Formats: sequence, C-alpha cells, structure tokens
Amino acid sequence: MTVRWQCICVDCSDPRKLGAWWAEFLGWRITLENDEETVLEPPEGSPEDGVSPDILFLRVPEGKAIKNRLHLDLRPDDQAAEVARAEALGATRVDLGQGDSSWVVMADPEGNEFCVLRAFTAEESASLG
Repeated sequence: MTVRWQCICVDCSDPRKLGAWWAEFLGWRITLENDEETVLEPPEGSPEDGVSPDILFLRVPEGKAIKNRLHLDLRPDDQAAEVARAEALGATRVDLGQGDSSWVVMADPEGNEFCVLRAFTAEESASLG
C-alpha cells in the first residue's frame, strides 16, 4: 500500500484571515480561498514545492479550547528574527510549561500553537547534505 501525505488541516473560525496570516509568515502562496477553506502551498518552483504538505485552513463553528495535539515546528536561519517577525504579525509567545528550552512556543492569531526552533549549527547544516 502507498500513502502520500497531502496536507495538514487547521481548524479555525476565519480561514481567509488565518490563511493570509500563515501565507505572510511562511512566504507561501494561497492556491484556494473561500469562506470555508483556504489552502497554502510552498512557493512555486521552490525546493518544497510538491514535496511539503499543503496547509488547509478549515472553518469550524467552535473556538479553540485546549492545547493543540498537533503543531508545526519551524526551523529558521535566525530564531530571534523570526520570533520578532511573528510577533510583529500578531503571534504571541505561549508558556505551556516548556521551561528553559531551545525553542520558542508561539500562538498564531487564533491561538494555534507552533514552535520556532533554534537554527541549525554549521555542522548540523553540513550534515544535511
């Protein structure tokens, strides 16, 4: 049996607004948008295009009530700069009891948690190929 990972689905109250926020933050493109759903895909022609799963924002009637069971971990080149950029776009830092860690837990404008990891060291980057 062959299975392909197609997309990550995010429940939200306003797919257009939240999809636009994530498109801005990730630098991804919106490929479908209506009142019920918004789809993001990596930039056309980028190394992630056709490889990374799409992100699908789906309208649901209920608001977020508890910590996410699934979240995105994002690895930037400059953690501090990306945390500051996320905050400038409307994200907030979140304390989920992570203590002193190498990542920063944040929440998007609807409260969905995601983590901004530390940058890879030069040695770690070199070992990736």
